[in-house]
Amino acid sequence: MSTVKLTGEDSINMQLVDMDMTCNVSPAGTSSQQTELPGGAEQQTMRVYLRVRPFSKEELCDQEDQGCVVIENNQTVTLKAPKGSATMKSSEKGVGTSLHKFSFSQIFGQEMTQSDLYEDTVKSQMSGFLDGKNALIFSYGVTNAGKTYTIQGTPKEPGILPRVLDATFHYIGGRLYEGMDLKPYLRTDAQHLDPDQVKQERSAKASILASVKDECDPIRASGRLSSSSTRFSLSYNQTVLASDPTKAGSGQFALWVAFFEIYNECVYDLLQPSFCSKSKKRAALRVCDDGAGNAYVKDLRWINIQTVGEASKLLQFGNKNRSAAATKMNQSSSRSHSTFTMKLLKIDGSTVERISEFSLCDLAGSERCNKTKTFGERLKEAGNINNSLLILGKCISALRNHQTDRMKSSYIPFRESKLTKLFQAVFCGKGKASMIVNINQCASTYDETLHVMKFSAVAKQVVQLIPDKSLESPCLVGRDGKPLVRNGAIAGRALESYLSEEELLDEEDEADMSLLPQDDLVNIIESLRTKLLAERRRNLVQEMEIRKEMGDAMLQQLMESEELRIRQIAEQKESNQEKLENTFEMYKDAIKEHAYQCAMNNLEDDYVPLDEFIAEQEKVEALKRKVSELDTLTSSVGRVLCAVLTVDQSCQTQPSEATEAAGEDRCKRLNKEKCAIEKMCEDKQQLILSLEKRLMELSETLQKIRDGFLEKSADLEVLQRKWDDQTQSMDDILRQSVEKDREIASLKAELAKHSQKSPVQPKTKRGLLANIREAVTSPRNSSPGRKLRKTVKTAHN
Repeated sequence: MSTVKLTGEDSINMQLVDMDMTCNVSPAGTSSQQTELPGGAEQQTMRVYLRVRPFSKEELCDQEDQGCVVIENNQTVTLKAPKGSATMKSSEKGVGTSLHKFSFSQIFGQEMTQSDLYEDTVKSQMSGFLDGKNALIFSYGVTNAGKTYTIQGTPKEPGILPRVLDATFHYIGGRLYEGMDLKPYLRTDAQHLDPDQVKQERSAKASILASVKDECDPIRASGRLSSSSTRFSLSYNQTVLASDPTKAGSGQFALWVAFFEIYNECVYDLLQPSFCSKSKKRAALRVCDDGAGNAYVKDLRWINIQTVGEASKLLQFGNKNRSAAATKMNQSSSRSHSTFTMKLLKIDGSTVERISEFSLCDLAGSERCNKTKTFGERLKEAGNINNSLLILGKCISALRNHQTDRMKSSYIPFRESKLTKLFQAVFCGKGKASMIVNINQCASTYDETLHVMKFSAVAKQVVQLIPDKSLESPCLVGRDGKPLVRNGAIAGRALESYLSEEELLDEEDEADMSLLPQDDLVNIIESLRTKLLAERRRNLVQEMEIRKEMGDAMLQQLMESEELRIRQIAEQKESNQEKLENTFEMYKDAIKEHAYQCAMNNLEDDYVPLDEFIAEQEKVEALKRKVSELDTLTSSVGRVLCAVLTVDQSCQTQPSEATEAAGEDRCKRLNKEKCAIEKMCEDKQQLILSLEKRLMELSETLQKIRDGFLEKSADLEVLQRKWDDQTQSMDDILRQSVEKDREIASLKAELAKHSQKSPVQPKTKRGLLANIREAVTSPRNSSPGRKLRKTVKTAHN
């Protein structure tokens, strides 16, 4: 079972297929083995080719050439891990090796041309396509590895796709079916179009071709390539047509093409004219099943092409609609899996004898988000690309495991991705598939390249069983999708495939409308009851088998998830180990920096002024000189004593008494001198001790003075900081006071303005007694007015 690894940067980090296996080198002469089986069928391993992209000037300037990829021969390549890669770090820790060898069907180096690549890879599949067999070629690799260049090429160097189109039209020659009334239907059938439908097909084709401007491209309007491509076409024409000369004049051919992409797990048609306007959102297409296990894209546009020039314009039109964006590693990175499919219909009169299909898939490159620097929409695209490639790797690995151990049930997750669901029929034997692995030699992408090579090693072990011819001819359906009646008969398989259950039941009821005897009716009822019970038993057994199969598949998925979890834990441990090492290095640098700062601080604390140091140094030198003088004096006294002892000995040897008396006098004199000298030495020694003691006292006094000076300096710094803080706070208070004064002045000015503008005169302030006096006298002042008003009223009355 495949082991799958999800890598990347914690969000949607890049998800790559990681087949953790040991790839041994096959002998140089081995290739994909092909075996003939009874009935003309072929059994062979999947052909996997390797193409190595040369370095660009920027990569050479960045020193990407470190000898990571070494081509041993035309089938063996060696990968050497560069310094700094994850593989090298793991090998240094004893996990894995730094040297990997892989074998391929054929390896194409930097000097290989597009023409040589076509001749050695596509030629055999092209011959089978023209003979009625299905074929699939897909390019796989990391981003910026040359996959699109291999499939499509450039105007000067056409890729595989333009050469396949050119070779197909040269094979058809003058046997081109010019009518457009026979069109591919679903996956393996054909549909007969009425005149209105043919008119719609022609108008759709004309609108697409008219929207593409005539530009200088390698394919000319007459249907041939440029000079170099024309020579290629003629050489291929000779080899292919000469292989089957008997079919040169039999039947006609119609070529229909479709071009679509899988972007963010949605299928989009690249040949829809409405997609040219960016204001309208594209409509996603559905991937359906035709009932026979063949997946197809519903409502996909098929265009009938008559020349290679028309095919070139369709390809150019589709490439404009294809999703592409710039990343750090590739200025024009494909953000989708694009597939260009050709269907060749061999027509005899009004009957379609056979339909062959040739698909060329340009897979988007797997990438790591931390290297491509993708975010936002690009990050979502990278996640979907890596997920689809992950499922493709799981399917191929499951196929390999199922073929190696047939006793063990293996679940193949074809339906987990649109890409694998569309390729399921080819992988399961309904066509011949081959893979072109594209890699670059850059040291910075070595780990991603190694994942791609491990995936190709698994794909190379997949065995394909390709039948010689299709077992059944394609069914021709009408406008409504139901089989057409030919010579008054319809095939039973076609009728059952295209009629619904209600229609089949209605036909059975109509067939049983004849009058039968009662006994026959009872027998029919009993037989039907028996059949019903048998059908129920069969359905029950089938349900049990399905449940068991689903349980096994679920158990297999759980085992895969457990293996994935174990691998992720191991990778997390490895990453944590790396982070721990980086943290240790960071702490070590910090400790070194701290030690250096402490040393500098200690040096500042132990600093002594130069004058004091020189004075102390002079005192030490004077004391050293005195000590040396005392040492010299002591040594001279010792020499005198030695001389006295020698004289004493010589005096003892003389027998003369006169000499003995003189010697005794001399000895007494010398003894007196010796005592004087010893006393002088003791005095000097005491002087030295006193001087040393004084020196120590001076040192202690100096140390105390230094400590006191440092304490006073620290107190002074504290006082200075307090003074600075008080000064700053005082400045702030003064500043606030000035601002408050300004606010008061502005408020006074505003109040003065308002008082000048107000029409009401301000009342003068009066005391409490004045207010009481006014309140008492006011009714008296108002009484005459009241009397006057009363007299006026009486006069009116």
